[in-house]
Amino acid sequence: MRSRWMQIVFAGLVLVVALELRFADPQFLSDLRLKSFDTYQQVLPRKYQPVPVRFIDLDDESLSRVGQWPWPRTQVAALVEKLNAAGAAAITLDIVFSEPDRTSPAQLIASWPAGPKMAALREQLAAMPDHDDLLAQAIDRAKNVVTGFMLTDGSGGGDALVAKAGFAFAGDDPRAFLGKTYTGAVLNLPQIEAAGRGAAGFNLTPEHDGLVRRVPLLVDYMGVMFPTPALESLRIAQGASGYLVRASNASGAKVLGGAQTGITHVRVGRMIVPTDRNGRMWLYDTGPVPERRIPAWKVLSGEADPELLRGAIVFVGTSAAGLHDTWATPLSPATSGAELQVQLTEQILLQQFLERPDWADGAELSLLAVLGIVLALATSRLGAGWSAVLATGAIAGIAGLSWYLFARHGLLLDPVYPAITGTMVYSGSSMMGYLRSETERRQIRNAFSHYMSPVMVERLARNPDQLHLGGETRELTLLFCDLRGFTTISEKYDAQQLTSLVNRFLTPVTDVTLANGGTIDKYMGDAMMAFWNAPLDDPDHATHAVRAALEMNRRMGPLNEELAAEAAEQGTAFSPLKIGIGLNTGLACVGNMGSRQRFDYSALGDEVNLASRLEGLSKQYGVDIVMSGATRNRVSGFVMLELDRIRVVGKTVPVTIFTLLDEASAGQDPTIAAGLAEQEAMLAAYRDQDWDFAQDLVGVCRRMLSPRFGLDKYYTLIDERIEAYRLTPPPANWNGVADATRK
Repeated sequence: MRSRWMQIVFAGLVLVVALELRFADPQFLSDLRLKSFDTYQQVLPRKYQPVPVRFIDLDDESLSRVGQWPWPRTQVAALVEKLNAAGAAAITLDIVFSEPDRTSPAQLIASWPAGPKMAALREQLAAMPDHDDLLAQAIDRAKNVVTGFMLTDGSGGGDALVAKAGFAFAGDDPRAFLGKTYTGAVLNLPQIEAAGRGAAGFNLTPEHDGLVRRVPLLVDYMGVMFPTPALESLRIAQGASGYLVRASNASGAKVLGGAQTGITHVRVGRMIVPTDRNGRMWLYDTGPVPERRIPAWKVLSGEADPELLRGAIVFVGTSAAGLHDTWATPLSPATSGAELQVQLTEQILLQQFLERPDWADGAELSLLAVLGIVLALATSRLGAGWSAVLATGAIAGIAGLSWYLFARHGLLLDPVYPAITGTMVYSGSSMMGYLRSETERRQIRNAFSHYMSPVMVERLARNPDQLHLGGETRELTLLFCDLRGFTTISEKYDAQQLTSLVNRFLTPVTDVTLANGGTIDKYMGDAMMAFWNAPLDDPDHATHAVRAALEMNRRMGPLNEELAAEAAEQGTAFSPLKIGIGLNTGLACVGNMGSRQRFDYSALGDEVNLASRLEGLSKQYGVDIVMSGATRNRVSGFVMLELDRIRVVGKTVPVTIFTLLDEASAGQDPTIAAGLAEQEAMLAAYRDQDWDFAQDLVGVCRRMLSPRFGLDKYYTLIDERIEAYRLTPPPANWNGVADATRK
């Protein structure tokens, strides 16, 4: 029990470490979680559904047809005018025009050499409009253009940055959760910046591994919030004036304990956009989709389908590799920054989002705790096999639930760390269980290897639950065996020779006991005590004990032959060894007996004492084996002869005793069968006090049985009793019981 609790405690420690690790959420865990979400998108990407959002791509072919980048601002102005004329709802320029156009007349004049020959030409060019002004005018006329800027960690550059939309807050101040406050900015030229109806920050922040999975909807410049292109484009397209940013502890969304869990969503016009706590939106990637892309040269040449542009939100950007505006996503190694904004806008219009809600971490930690506790308890009780089934099922269930929530509801819950935690808890608990089991097996092997057969010891080691230590009452068949006349024998040998002789006697009887599933209780000089049906259950314990007794008796023959041959070689007298065996079946207390310092697995009780007394009677009755009626009644297939009814020393209740003659096959001999019948008749006459008839039958039985089984001493004993009873008759109510006079 103690070791099982240690197993649970160890599994609990593993779980605590796992929970603390998850709470700390180091980078490698975050990466694993994100990789699992990538896999989900790769297996089930967002299906592209046409919505009025287009990517006007300054692709390599457009650069080849129109000219290398940067294009003259007049060309960009023409692109804006074409898009506006086609009926675009919002035009977002994913380009920062931070420096004057080098092709503008004023820029060209500044690079010319001075001189009278150039004066007239300078005057003509100076009268021509500036290209940057022309672009600003085109933007102003369109009244739906979003210009952009790039925020930096430097200083300055953002003095002219003005928010063109208002923000309203609900709950905690969202600026506390944006994660980063920028201190510098790269802006458009003032006239271009002023002409736009919207202003958006182009900043993207890839994850630790370089992939863009979450795109900020809000950025912070010196404590002032600005939208990013997808939000600002939707505001312009809807004609909305600003945004509502909702964060933790807003009305109706109070967090337990007032915890600040971050931004929950942003509202722009009629659209509600869920975000993570930092105001970022999860990209639900489709991968590259040609249908959303229109090359810029087609718009300029008039070849673009006007229906694709009418009422559409368009993002002007580039996929050309040389212009360095490509980002890696879960489904594409190179996606234009403008196309990322297109995808976000599509998601918002379709209301197809991926969300990792603010309760996700708490739910995952709770799930980890429950899973770990269940596995820790299960492994300690069910064992490694069934616990592995449970762990595998639980991990599969968690993975299935995570996939279902992603596929059906767009929720992102981590399937990886619960699996890791479950495996860790299961492995840790199983390892401790294995060590516990091995310790128990080792203890069992050490405890029982000296008095049980190796097969039985291994069976017990594999199934330690079959062992009930500490003392229990159960039915046993007990066997005592002893060398007869040991005192006389010991006089003929020195100590070393006597020890060798005893060992040679005890070795075969021990082998026989173990081979028949018995347990050696103890050795007592030249004697041995054994029992059956403990510590392992043995439904046929009486039969196995009786068979062992017969085999022990048979083993004396070969042993005596060896000893006789050795005595002949040495020229010494030989005295054959004779064995006495007592068998009894009954209830006894069996278990570890002894002190805290030393104990043995042993049996105690009246039935044990009776078995010992029966072994002592074997010499008195002149037979090798004496068994009680309790043992006789539990076996079949043996030739057994009833000897007497006797009251042993220390007992008041008489017992019927038998001797074991042979296997059942011997009883098929007609002479033996007839002799057994005569024995029954003799005992009946004896107990009826019909002394003449009983004495006649003793002679008959002696002739029929004694030559085969050596029962002369027994029949002599009965003869002597009959003669004694003739002289001194027993009481009238005598029932044939004799009293033993010695142990």
